[in-house]
Parts: sequence; C-alpha cells; structure tokens
Amino acid sequence: MAQSVWGYDSDNGPERWHENYPLAKGDKQSPIEINSKDVQHDSSLAAWHASYDPGAAKTILNNGRTCRVVFDDTFDRSVLRGGPLTGAYRLRQLHLHWGSSDDHGSEHVIDGVKYAAELHMVHWNPKHGNFAGALKQPDGVAVVGIFLKVGNTPKPEMKRILEEIENIKTKGKEAPFQHFDPSILFPKSRDYWTYHGSFTTPPCEECITWILLREPIEVSSDQMAKLRSLSKNDENEPVSPLVDNWRPPQPLKGRIVKASFK
Repeated sequence: MAQSVWGYDSDNGPERWHENYPLAKGDKQSPIEINSKDVQHDSSLAAWHASYDPGAAKTILNNGRTCRVVFDDTFDRSVLRGGPLTGAYRLRQLHLHWGSSDDHGSEHVIDGVKYAAELHMVHWNPKHGNFAGALKQPDGVAVVGIFLKVGNTPKPEMKRILEEIENIKTKGKEAPFQHFDPSILFPKSRDYWTYHGSFTTPPCEECITWILLREPIEVSSDQMAKLRSLSKNDENEPVSPLVDNWRPPQPLKGRIVKASFK
C-alpha cells in the first residue's frame, strides 16, 4: 500500500492504514462508539461558542476522499471557544463522511445508532504557531462533530454546500465558496459529548479534543443522494461514486467520555 493512496476500499481501507501509519493502532483513536451508560456527566463542562466570519470561507473541493470547505485561518477570524477548550481555536476546514445508503455513514456511533452522515468542523490552536505544529500537540486541534439524519423536514442549511456539488463532481475539482457562515449548520441544542481522540484519516494524529453534538441536523434523502453523486476518480476516468468514506469505531482503551448534559 503506497503512502499516497490510502482510501476506503478493501485493499487500502481502514483495516490496513496501520501498515503505513502506525499511529492508526494508537491508544486514543477515533471515531468511537458512545454508550450512554458509560458516559460521565461533568457539571463543570462549560457551554461552547463559535464566532465565525462568513467572509472567511474560501473554496469547496473534492479531494477524492471527501467534500471539503476551506476557510482562511491566517488570523483569529472564525473561532471556537469554551466547552472543554482553553483559549480560542481557529476554523480551518469542514468536511463530511457518509454512507452508500441512508442507514449508515457516520463515524461515531451512539448507543448502536449510525447516522446517514457526519460533518466535521476542524479547528486548531494558534498557540502552537501553525497547523502542522498543532498536529503534534495533545491540545492542538478541536473538532465539532455534527450528525446528519435523513428526515422529512430537511433543514435548508446544507443546501448551499450541496448546490456546489455540481461544480466539484470529480476528484481534484475545486470551486470558489464565498460568504458562508458555518454556524448555520449547528443544531438547536448545544449539548455535547467530549473525549480525547484522533483524526479519523491517516496519519490519525492523536491531537483532537472532540465536541460531538448530541442533536443531529436533518437532511433529505435527495440531499444525501447528491453527496453520493460525487466521484472519487478524476474527470477522465470512469465515475466511481464517492461513498462509505467513514472509519469504523476504534477501541476506547480506558478513555472516559464526558457529557455536558444529564
């Protein structure tokens, strides 16, 4: 398995990542399955706050593994603070993981429940100088995870991202994505689980404080189908649908998951 070609197929998928990325077998890997009965309510956990500048949104791209929206993170322009975090973390990008059908696709699993997709908003701690530096520190990165479930009253929030899908159908395609406030993607409830984990893609660095929101947001079946219409191949190659780009839950290995709610 060549370094550059990890993916989600049987020959290069999550079961084999550790061959090139030994961290994938580490003690603080993500995602995990959260079992309510094992979660500790922590009354000292504060509310979290995001203040995002819509002007920080730059581009949307298909990198063959996910659909990603990239933000300007050269200064404290769009930041996340509070909750389990100390200091302000800068928003760098958001991306999605989804399944081949509506009954699976999320990376985290809650009491056996899988959602259709999971949105990750990736923030980094500027006290470490730059993003690469933050990846080497246990408090380097904070990711807000939001579940997407298929329902009959889809929230309009995802629409803007999905409208752009036409322009990034194939791997390597990028389109301008201006003036977007990602905080519209947050559910009403701010309740969250938090634990220390890793990126869910190689090299799987263990630098993430996860803030997983309890309440999912709703999307329509049509919206999910649109996401699945992306191709993981270049435009001159046959279309190969980009689906099932999720990593299965990893062992907890003694970690405690805390909840901001009872």
